[in-house]
Amino acid sequence: MFLPIPNTDPLSALLTKHVPPERRPQRDVTGEWSSREMHQMVMSNSWRALAKMARDLIVASDPEDLTRILDLWSLRLSSLARLRLTNQASTECTNLFAVLNAVPAPQPHAPAAGHGAPDMLSAYPFELSVLRARVRYWAGDVKGYIDALAGLLVGCKAKARAEGKEEANLSMWLERAARVCLMLASQLVEMKDYHAATKLLEPLCTQHLSPSGPPTPSPSIHSAVGRIYLLSGNLQKATEHFRIVASCPDAGDGAIAMNTALMCSAVGDWSRAEVALREVLERDPQNYTATNNLAVTLLAQGRVKDGIELLESAVHESPASVLVAEPFIFNLSTLYELRSSTAMDNKRELLIEVAKWSGDGLKATCLKMPPN
Repeated sequence: MFLPIPNTDPLSALLTKHVPPERRPQRDVTGEWSSREMHQMVMSNSWRALAKMARDLIVASDPEDLTRILDLWSLRLSSLARLRLTNQASTECTNLFAVLNAVPAPQPHAPAAGHGAPDMLSAYPFELSVLRARVRYWAGDVKGYIDALAGLLVGCKAKARAEGKEEANLSMWLERAARVCLMLASQLVEMKDYHAATKLLEPLCTQHLSPSGPPTPSPSIHSAVGRIYLLSGNLQKATEHFRIVASCPDAGDGAIAMNTALMCSAVGDWSRAEVALREVLERDPQNYTATNNLAVTLLAQGRVKDGIELLESAVHESPASVLVAEPFIFNLSTLYELRSSTAMDNKRELLIEVAKWSGDGLKATCLKMPPN
């Protein structure tokens, strides 16, 4: 059922190649968890320790406590995925469901109808059903992954209809259906099928805060749809959605300014984009997404030095927040390369800081350093 977890990772390989032993930070690649709290491990991205903890607790659990065992399996598989050990996660997930399928599961009312069938959603934790669908993606079967998510969506909607006026459960299944829609839309954007992604998300732009209440606009979904339209080059539709966000009383000023910055960037008005992003940072200095985007606008204006200083300042202020974000690290590495005289030295120092703060599972290629 369980495969051994490697005691090394790509970040360790980069440290071995580029950093002398006396300067290498101490990193826990053993996965020791017995003296640590779960919350601490999650916050420090200690996915190796969490995966080993889940395995040990599964083995020690009462075999009849199926709910606890399946929840621990969800933690185990999620942690393996975070470690980017997707082949191992796929194998263990397949092994798990081979065992589960050999045991009769409780049948609520209807026969099984695939991954997303309502009875399967009742028998297993929802997160485990999502991970089972994700196995298709890890195997490179993108169409199969979309089909599996579509099956989950059908199942969530069926469960929501079955709940009737049971408000708590109805809200739970509607929220799960919305989550699956967002996963589907994310995959469609990855495939550059922007039209399908927007058509899927637009019905979610109005939300029911309660089953009996009136629909209200969702600023976050309108913003997401508008940004997908930006990716597709449809500036008119993006503007429509951004205007709706600006008119929402519960839309934060930061979200409105961020949308303005993205629209200005799309049309090449970098100076206005910079003004909008600085406005975001004035309200929320710890909005590191805005910091990252501001560095891009500075680069577009040829201000490489200013971009480096901005990102380095964020590293010094909150390394635990920014040195786990691969786009941030990639952009800083790129800016270092553009200041080519010191690029390798700067990236070596960045590697040391990343090794101190990033935990497990970072995609080491974002540092743009040769592994061999």
